[in-house]
Amino acid sequence: MQLAPTYTADHEQFRTTVRRFIEKEIAPHHAQWEKDGIVSRDLWRKAGAAGLLLTDIPAEYGGGGADFLTINVMAEEMARGVYSGPGFRVHSDIVSRYILHYGSEEQKQKWLPRMASGDVVGAIAMTEPGTGSDLQGVRTVAVRDGDDYVISGQKTFITNGQHADLIIVICKTDSSAGAKGVTLILVEGDRPGFSRGRNLEKIGLKAQDTSELFFESVRVPVTNRLGDEGRGFIYLMQELPRERLLIGIGAVAAMEAVLGWTLDYVKERKAFGKAIIDFQNSRFKLAEVKTEVKIARTFLDHCTALHLEGKLDVPTAAMCKYWLTETYGRVVDTCLQLHGGYGYMWEYPIARAYADARVARIYGGANEIMKEIIGRSL
Repeated sequence: MQLAPTYTADHEQFRTTVRRFIEKEIAPHHAQWEKDGIVSRDLWRKAGAAGLLLTDIPAEYGGGGADFLTINVMAEEMARGVYSGPGFRVHSDIVSRYILHYGSEEQKQKWLPRMASGDVVGAIAMTEPGTGSDLQGVRTVAVRDGDDYVISGQKTFITNGQHADLIIVICKTDSSAGAKGVTLILVEGDRPGFSRGRNLEKIGLKAQDTSELFFESVRVPVTNRLGDEGRGFIYLMQELPRERLLIGIGAVAAMEAVLGWTLDYVKERKAFGKAIIDFQNSRFKLAEVKTEVKIARTFLDHCTALHLEGKLDVPTAAMCKYWLTETYGRVVDTCLQLHGGYGYMWEYPIARAYADARVARIYGGANEIMKEIIGRSL
């Protein structure tokens, strides 16, 4: 078993910065953003000015030059308050990493500093109406025409879709080649032929814009390609373990917050003349939850330590995503029950956590796919 990662004074100072930013710029507005279905565009620039975007991208490209644990801190603090509206994680921890790892020097210099400042919002367009976790089966095509690609297709469930100025589009450059025909191409949001569909109404993540995107013969230069043609599927597979670890980080942080809210509630709320926590059933349920959350944190720390050493493999990352999100679902359901009718009221954070938790078992690869990945490694 790997030792738990060690947080330094710099990490804790950053945690303080994140908490202050949340208290000032996110918490007072999040309820309205949930009604609007989208956060303020200005929030992105404020986050950039505060140094909260692209924290682990090298300083030479405008990033913070910090380590993965800094990202961990950011994910934890956002999850603890159920502030799921700002799509910072997709922008900072996924899109920017593809550009850093597979982009040309020109692409890095052009896009990363503007993403770090919040002047450009990033998205990644994988899912299609008929294709979910099966990325080999995408139907969006990019046909070579001289020095350009002409892109046609449709994407859905795209985080940051309404705000996005730059989108990594997963395309087929060779429809007959399966995984070897997948290519990643950058598409700017102002390209002719590109359009955004409706902002999708979801069960949870209500303040996060999630959109349909349409590509009707969108012409982009070949220089917009990320990496080599036909290598897109490999790039996706290389990045997914880290992305699945990030999902696990959010799940554990939210579990810990849910448990804290519930303990406060059952100590104050009374029924039949005594506090809810004084009933044996309540204590037993909370004992189960506390144990599950502790185990979840221990496993997450193990996976994080592996990642820091460059040893987090695909099956272990799948276990992390699968087990932690399933556990989160159980924990939040039990804790909502202990809130009684108030747990069903949107004004209570437990209700928002319950709604948000469900999608964690779907995005980043459905948990059924995680089981298949784990099963193939046996």
